[in-house]
Amino acid sequence: MTSPTQTEGTGTSAVLETEDVTTAADATVAKELVGLSPGKLMWRRFRRDRTGVISAWVVIFFLVVALAAPLITKLYGKDAYTLYGINEGLLGDDNYPLGANGGISSSHWFGIEPQLGRDVFSLLLYGMRTSLMISLVVTVLVVLTGILVGVTQGYLGGRADYFLGRFTDLLMAFPSQLAFVAFMPVVISVWVKTSDETPTYVRVLALIIVQWALGWMGLSRLLRAQVLSLREREFIEAARVSGASSWRIITKELLPNLVTPILVQGTLMLPAFVTAEAGLSFIGVGLVDPTPDWGKMFANGATYFQNDITFMFFPGIAMVVFIVAFNLLGDSVRDAFDPKTGR
Repeated sequence: MTSPTQTEGTGTSAVLETEDVTTAADATVAKELVGLSPGKLMWRRFRRDRTGVISAWVVIFFLVVALAAPLITKLYGKDAYTLYGINEGLLGDDNYPLGANGGISSSHWFGIEPQLGRDVFSLLLYGMRTSLMISLVVTVLVVLTGILVGVTQGYLGGRADYFLGRFTDLLMAFPSQLAFVAFMPVVISVWVKTSDETPTYVRVLALIIVQWALGWMGLSRLLRAQVLSLREREFIEAARVSGASSWRIITKELLPNLVTPILVQGTLMLPAFVTAEAGLSFIGVGLVDPTPDWGKMFANGATYFQNDITFMFFPGIAMVVFIVAFNLLGDSVRDAFDPKTGR
């Protein structure tokens, strides 16, 4: 028979053994993390986030498909400009596809477009390519401008901070979406007369310029606040005392500590610019036919969906999947850099 003292001693021993195992496990984990750079630690945390990894693969898939659109359509045997419905007699008297579900068939995987009869699958590939390429360029320009202005404000302070701050306030006073719509015709008129037809490259440049000019202020404000808090830290003071130049302090000391907000904001900006570009094309101030564009496909689908929802289905599903995946990726990147901000 076991005495109460023996039982109590056994329980204490079990607790101690459990604590020893836990301590040993923690020590093993700590030993594994010793010597890892912040980048490797971030990558380690990101790989453990299943949602983030899946979202990253979805985003990569969309980007690869957009870049490879010419190759894919060449293998597919169709392009985004040929009027297959008219040339092959696939449109009825009402100019809608003769086949069911928008004319989906083995020859036209997503059907054909009403009125003109272009292949919807090819239109979607090239529309994604157009929208993503424009949005990528805008995002890069916005990030670079935000870094330049924000770091300059925060590091120099004084009059430079004041005047740049007031200029930023002025631009932030414009409602972004309304300003996009209002400024597009103004920017286009710089190159083309109102009575002349606007070339596609001019519309692309106008989209990039308008979104860039009115999109960098938020990142700039964020980086300014970060730099204001960093420039008084001991390592910045030590760099100044050692005789380091301002350029070296900014590039070697400040910018490495700004990687997290820059990457996080960049991953959240791109889908916002995709939807903004699509919205401008949707209301007719962005790209126009025959240039394939995601937003223009929505505009056409909104016209045709009363007779067949198929024309809205494919571009709509693709847009939703891409935007959700990119937003989830941005959240995962943020959590990987700063695990304290868990969802």
